[in-house]
Amino acid sequence: MAQGGGSFSDVQFDEACAELEQPALTGADWELLVEFCGISVYRLYDQRTGLYEYKVFGVLRDCSPDLLADVYMDLVYRKKWDEYVSKLYEKECNGKMVVYWEVKYPFPMYNRDYVYVRERRDLDKRNQKIYVILSQSTSVPEIPEVQGVIRVKQYKQSLAIKSDGQKGSKVFMHYFDNPGGQIPTWLVNLIAKNGVPTFLNDLVKACQNYPKKN
Repeated sequence: MAQGGGSFSDVQFDEACAELEQPALTGADWELLVEFCGISVYRLYDQRTGLYEYKVFGVLRDCSPDLLADVYMDLVYRKKWDEYVSKLYEKECNGKMVVYWEVKYPFPMYNRDYVYVRERRDLDKRNQKIYVILSQSTSVPEIPEVQGVIRVKQYKQSLAIKSDGQKGSKVFMHYFDNPGGQIPTWLVNLIAKNGVPTFLNDLVKACQNYPKKN
């Protein structure tokens, strides 16, 4: 199954599958940031922005790969379980589906919004089913910037999921997010460090409570 507008190459999907099998952390200054509940989070400093990109490896227990992929793709459901969502919807723009996502930020900071394309492919690799979801920021005239909300223009994420051989999911996630505006880089990095474990825990709970769950 594939969902999306063909905005990504076969190579990008293959790269996500490869890192799910064997983390690629050599050749760059990746550093271990935090470990929790079978999950390891690594970060790599980006000199241009003063921010970090992240790679996440590990196992989410009691959450099957197909269910995890379905929940991750379900925007309507995400508005119910993700407390930071202000607005979230898909819109067809020039023949492709584009996601609009506004994220709540605490006062006095401005909310951020994202416009991005995403694509899901369910692949068979070495007799294993691997679910890959890729996302990347884009710009379309149909979704202009909103006054009082800062548009995030640098966002990319890849997520690869397969069975852990039991009832859980082995996962790999790679992402970079530059929220822009006047937030100090140290604060952005601190939020990311704390936010990854919280998000993954919330995602597992969302899987367990998914109304479409078989």
